[in-house]
Amino acid sequence: MISKSGLRALVCGALVSLGAMSLAKAEGTYEIPAGAHFNQDKLGRISEFFKNEVATGKIAGATVLIKQHGKPVYHEAFGVQDVVSKAPITDKTIFRLFSMSKALTSVVAVRLIEDGKIKLDDPVSKYIPSFGNVKVGVEKKAEDGTKSLELVPPNRPMTVHDLMTHTSGITYGFYGDSLVRKAYREANIYAGDFDLAEFAERIAKLPLHNQPGALWQYGHSTDVLARVMEIAAGKPLIDIMREKLLDPLGMVDTGFFVTAPEKQKLLAQPVPNDSDFRVGRINDPTVAKKIQFASGGMVTTMADYERFAQMLLNGGSLDGKTILKPETFKLMTTDQIGPGSGVDRDYFYFPGDGFGFGLGLAVRTDPGNAKPPPPGDLGELKWDGASGCYFVIDPKQDMFFVLLEQTPSERQRVQRTLKQLVYEAMEK
Repeated sequence: MISKSGLRALVCGALVSLGAMSLAKAEGTYEIPAGAHFNQDKLGRISEFFKNEVATGKIAGATVLIKQHGKPVYHEAFGVQDVVSKAPITDKTIFRLFSMSKALTSVVAVRLIEDGKIKLDDPVSKYIPSFGNVKVGVEKKAEDGTKSLELVPPNRPMTVHDLMTHTSGITYGFYGDSLVRKAYREANIYAGDFDLAEFAERIAKLPLHNQPGALWQYGHSTDVLARVMEIAAGKPLIDIMREKLLDPLGMVDTGFFVTAPEKQKLLAQPVPNDSDFRVGRINDPTVAKKIQFASGGMVTTMADYERFAQMLLNGGSLDGKTILKPETFKLMTTDQIGPGSGVDRDYFYFPGDGFGFGLGLAVRTDPGNAKPPPPGDLGELKWDGASGCYFVIDPKQDMFFVLLEQTPSERQRVQRTLKQLVYEAMEK
């Protein structure tokens, strides 16, 4: 999930004929009164858009689900799982989630907080001692313009809260040109067959991009969080996720690997010339490895992720099963990095204008500040991934939508357009 600066400068010009930009013509607040419903004729524009994306070869296929008041108001699949087999997309087609894995991991982490296994203010070094020796990389510029990296002690220990809010200083090495990101690239942290324990040790040897709590910084924080979870719970990550989330919700096809031959036939693939996800190491989900990348290694189906999204819309429960207590859910979905938090935002603030960040999810805090203002309501929850998968939870309208696709290069345009079309189809 990279280069989300496109949230500030997305290319949607070709879609004007569909009316997709009409909500963004004027600056200011865009809100729909609570109790809005969907116009079925206007929802047809979503079908028109995706059919054109497939017909012009931009994507192999996609599936879109919109549910309101617990019932589907739009549920369509377009194109094929892959252009080789030409098998149609169904609710059982398996998609690589990339960074939408973070939302799943974060919910399970909050479950462990509920259980008292971990605490938000726990120092990471309590679980992984090597993080007690971590340093912060500060760039220095000489008179001749050359840059060097000075390593300084952190102002305070990195905490679990920092990991969950992406304010730990841990970054990625596959975007940006800072010296710390360059150090990530040069460290070859994806080499070999390693597990979360080894990966966390590799991260601990690298400098932090910034002081803990100082900047929203996207990176491998969720993977280090996952290692903390393993140590606290005394079992592998996938076992924790099954116990706390996947099994209770009946998410039978969600996990890290797809090794069964009959399941492998269900994997969605991007069009061949759009297969570079540009996110460092890409795990082939058909080959089981030690590592379980909590930040981007999971796969799912629409049948599964629909249940996760509905649970979030319900405030933490589904079908009589409580995944998160109301007070814990409120904590998770409350902005943690807003005014007074001391957290800065830069060009790589991927939640985008108008959004804060809770414990693993973007939270809409001000619909009037974005330029242009995207549609949506206060309290909206969202996230997406490098493969183009995307979900939005709108509590005000008792509505969510999920998009599953595999298209790294078209994803920002597609996501933006879908959201515009969804909200254009709503009326009082």
